[in-house]
Amino acid sequence: MAQISLSATPKGNGFQGTITYPYGVSISSAETYPTIAEAISAAAIKMLEMPERLEEIDRSELAG
Repeated sequence: MAQISLSATPKGNGFQGTITYPYGVSISSAETYPTIAEAISAAAIKMLEMPERLEEIDRSELAG
């Protein structure tokens, strides 16, 4: 089963959201957010805006 993680790391005066996909691929936001919750929420929204990445994971899991 593939795992995707959402995380927030301190950056400047706020937090940067990050999406980590299988195989070591990660995407971090250019923006910073005042809270961890906002950073992770922004990362989740970004992930949902890129359904092709999720579909690619599905294909690789089914083929594997």
